Amino acid sequence: MRFQRISKVFIGASLPAIILSGCASTSATGPQLPPASFVTTDEGPGDEYIIGPLDDLTIFVWRNPELGAKVQVRPDGRITTPLISDMPAVGKTPKQLSEDIKGALTKYIQNPMVSVIVNNFSGTFSQQVRIVGATEKPASLPYRASMTLLDAMIAVGGLSEYAAGNRARLVRFDKATGRQKEYHVRIGDLLKRGDTKANVLLAPGDVIIIPESMF
Repeated sequence: MRFQRISKVFIGASLPAIILSGCASTSATGPQLPPASFVTTDEGPGDEYIIGPLDDLTIFVWRNPELGAKVQVRPDGRITTPLISDMPAVGKTPKQLSEDIKGALTKYIQNPMVSVIVNNFSGTFSQQVRIVGATEKPASLPYRASMTLLDAMIAVGGLSEYAAGNRARLVRFDKATGRQKEYHVRIGDLLKRGDTKANVLLAPGDVIIIPESMF
């Protein structure tokens, strides 16, 4: 007999916990990541965020506000601001783009100081976290600084009714070896029991795979 899913989600102030039910599953074994601390996270992308198509940017030029702009990166990967047409933006960090804009503006003003802020961001494929399998709504999420497994699971509505959360896997590209590496993640313990040790920090490009229970 299957337990009926409890539909309401409760997130505590100091210890987030999502109360969901489903079939019991046997915990898997394998490499695990260190637990993440529960800290206030930055809602914006990290310093090494790679700008992608359709990202919303704010360009600020110090002492020359008329040269700044709020722009959206076009599908062709370029932006246009006052005095600059078709500047490539996709594939660059905000710092790299600000340096390129600075270089272009030196033709018109002396020693321009340029800042680029990413507002609403979509992210390139390598800057997303993907959650697939037995979840309420599988999705690709833009990675943001200090993003955790709990953040991702809240975003997709938790586990589905028959998910085997404690047999979930996290697939991550290892730059040192040039290969993908799999980690065991205990999503069931994290969401049902509020086990903080089961919460881990995510990285850009992570794929979380959640299997269904076998019974």
